[in-house]
Amino acid sequence: MNDTTAVSAEQARESLGLLRREVGKVVVGQDATISGLVLTLLCRGHVLLEGVPGVAKTLLVRAMAAALSLDTKRIQFTPDLMPGDVTGSLVYDTQTGRFDFRNGPVFTNLLLADEINRTPPKTQAALLEVMEERQVSVDGVPRPLPTPFCVAATQNPIEQEGTYPLPEAQLDRFLLKLTVPTPSREDEITILQHHHRGFDPHDLTAAGVTPVAGAADLAAAQHAVDAVQVADGVLAYIVDICQATRQSPSLSLGASPRAATALLAVSKAWAWLAGRGYATPDDVKALTHATLRHRVQVRPEAELEGVTADDVLGSLLAAVPTPR
Repeated sequence: MNDTTAVSAEQARESLGLLRREVGKVVVGQDATISGLVLTLLCRGHVLLEGVPGVAKTLLVRAMAAALSLDTKRIQFTPDLMPGDVTGSLVYDTQTGRFDFRNGPVFTNLLLADEINRTPPKTQAALLEVMEERQVSVDGVPRPLPTPFCVAATQNPIEQEGTYPLPEAQLDRFLLKLTVPTPSREDEITILQHHHRGFDPHDLTAAGVTPVAGAADLAAAQHAVDAVQVADGVLAYIVDICQATRQSPSLSLGASPRAATALLAVSKAWAWLAGRGYATPDDVKALTHATLRHRVQVRPEAELEGVTADDVLGSLLAAVPTPR
């Protein structure tokens, strides 16, 4: 792990490669999801993880924080959770006779928002300022969050009872929406072998997860990603994809300009991870689904026919001309 502030881009890329392998020790068969979380951190964004219970969503976030040596906290979102339980609140001190602010769990580096769609909209809205401004304002006083800061939220795609759909404004705050799949037969056998040998998902140190990167590596990587070059033709390609979603008869809501900037950011990060100083149309294609699937809405009549956002995005990618 690099603890100094002077970390080169090459050192940072090597450390993040080790990071992905380190997390892969305990999170089996989720290489794409691990890479997606790394991309989110590189782009200073937030990620929404969707998958059935038991596919290691929580373990992934905890392992990533441990391998990065970052502080992490978990909030279990429930119907009775209040905004102050998330952000913190003013507490009266009887000794001083003053109201003092008590930090909520958002004051961390990697916040795990578990089952975020099980809490009412009022509490969900408490995260809007946190995710966009990276601060908490109470009684008119802004309180900045630590750096780096990332929200990794989970939600279940099956259970609908007792859930509150995330509003469009909040969905748009997530850089990526990653679908966490169930493991393949071979990967599931490997998981069982780990547990048979005594693997405890609650004890990552005993499982062999060690810090291999740190905040300095992440900061150096972020600056290197910012410097990745993007040709005008690739910029136009991103715009053409987003505009195609707004014109699609299958969608009632298309991708916003914020979505276009998000697709640009993750394309640059993906190119940098691949060892290139420039982004290509293939980088854009590789990240289109994860970046846009939660920012578009399929028309009800299309949903009745079984059409999904990923289906529409796949069709649009096939139709939009790819620049040379």
